[in-house]
Amino acid sequence: MMRCLQLARLGAGAVAPNPMVGAVLVCGNRIIGEGYHEQYGGPHAEVNCLDSVDRNDRHLAGQSILYVSLEPCAHYGKTPPCTSLIINTGIPKVVIGCRDVYREVAGRGIEQLRRAGIDVTEGILADESRALNRRFFTYHTEFRPYIVLKWAQSVNGMIGTAGSVTRISHPATDRLVHKWRSEEMAILVGTRTALNDDPSLTTRLWEGKHPVRIILDRQLRLPRELKVFTDGGDTLVFNSHLQETRGNVRYIKTASSGMLEEMLRVLFERNIHSVLVEGGRATLQSFIDAGWWDEARVVTNEELALEPGIPAPGLTHFTGTGTQQLGGDVVRYYERKKGA
Repeated sequence: MMRCLQLARLGAGAVAPNPMVGAVLVCGNRIIGEGYHEQYGGPHAEVNCLDSVDRNDRHLAGQSILYVSLEPCAHYGKTPPCTSLIINTGIPKVVIGCRDVYREVAGRGIEQLRRAGIDVTEGILADESRALNRRFFTYHTEFRPYIVLKWAQSVNGMIGTAGSVTRISHPATDRLVHKWRSEEMAILVGTRTALNDDPSLTTRLWEGKHPVRIILDRQLRLPRELKVFTDGGDTLVFNSHLQETRGNVRYIKTASSGMLEEMLRVLFERNIHSVLVEGGRATLQSFIDAGWWDEARVVTNEELALEPGIPAPGLTHFTGTGTQQLGGDVVRYYERKKGA
């Protein structure tokens, strides 16, 4: 099962809004096939695993155990149900990491396999399996996207200086941040960040798909010349005045009060499972104060002090989950305490 999880992670950034899944076929003490869900709309992990089995080993399927990190699908979506493939292949035993929470599966896959006489064991590395797909599980159980906060700060806890653009993180960390962008379905900034920095919000420093850009611009102050409006990428602008589409830019009107809550509802309806928030202090703090965040990643330049400066946001109700050193930067990872 650990190998299933290793394989599944290879699909990060490529399979959303589907979950990441890995599968391994074992006969005796030998792995004879393995695969993972590689691309949204493409074959699932079980299909790729069985397709990888050498022609000389295919007769062993009836003596093998299939390990899969998430309950096999039991419905027709973009691909046929994996349960049918498993049953037709004659595999006698399936070991599952955790159950799916998507309403079209949610135990039906396990039920179909057992009705077909297959021995099913579930709950193996279940916590690890759920953690791997925490975006997928949050979306389907809390009915909102998974929210990752990110900011860079100086050693004395400042995220910038008033009236100027200050580069804080080092180039190696910038590449890591673009990798993070490639792993989320959307990226969000507020009016001030978009206006002051004119960011592209793309993955140009990392190979991967660009996230959908989300801009919070209540009063529609941003000029149309900004990169997020002119480079052809998809952009959603949440505001209090306008509901229309202009080329690649969709303006979505919401109430001025409660904009964040309404935005999360709209993103859920648009099947956006995760958002990386890279805004300024006010935008980041609004998510923290509302309790709408799941992870935070804080980059600290230990060689830079800003005086005077704009204080970094203040996290509450969190648990530290790790640190990473990149040149003169330290990246600290946090999770919001459940129920907080």
